[in-house]
Amino acid sequence: MATIEKTQVATDVLEAVGINNEIVLFNDDVNTFDHVIDTLIRVCNHDELQAEQCALLVHYKGKCIVKTGTFDELKPQCSSLLEAGLSAEII
Repeated sequence: MATIEKTQVATDVLEAVGINNEIVLFNDDVNTFDHVIDTLIRVCNHDELQAEQCALLVHYKGKCIVKTGTFDELKPQCSSLLEAGLSAEII
């Protein structure tokens, strides 16, 4: 009779730590597409295409994540979005 030997190998699993937050932009009936796009470019450093896509997602889906990062990084950006008249929050 033959003996089969099995070797167990330990594997490390890296898990993402939830240090990132997100700015969610919400749809409203007040702001124009141009204003939303210009504000995302200015405040969130989006390029024009990214800002347009976010504006369309907000319009058709009701909300869109426009920026991720630490809370301390996002807080001034979210405040700037709010000051520009947009509806946003950090989650």
